[in-house]
Amino acid sequence: QVQLVESGGGLVQAGGSLRLSCAASRRTFRRYATGWFRQAPGKEREFVAAISWNGGSTYSADSVKGRFSISRDNAKNTEYLQMNSLKPEDTAIYYCAADHQVAVGTTDPNIYSYWGQGTQVTVSS
Repeated sequence: QVQLVESGGGLVQAGGSLRLSCAASRRTFRRYATGWFRQAPGKEREFVAAISWNGGSTYSADSVKGRFSISRDNAKNTEYLQMNSLKPEDTAIYYCAADHQVAVGTTDPNIYSYWGQGTQVTVSS
């Protein structure tokens, strides 16, 4: 079992930036591919970005390409989502996810085994 805890969410104006963090409870996290998803009220959970276990490969949704970047620091058992040029439509609860068998390009949230509790991101216009 891996426990994931997100932090860094908040309220920001359009055009602003936030950096989300996801801390894992176990060192085995460094062997897991990880990703970020988000869910807005009344909508399904959607893929945002993913990164391979060693950070060598990343994949992002078209809606965030050029604005968001995913990274990880395995020495700290932590992954990050740097979000720039935020838009009101980015408002959602953001969740980190991990799995030891998922491919980086996997966008289906049902494939991921471990999830954090989520952190709220609100972008005002």
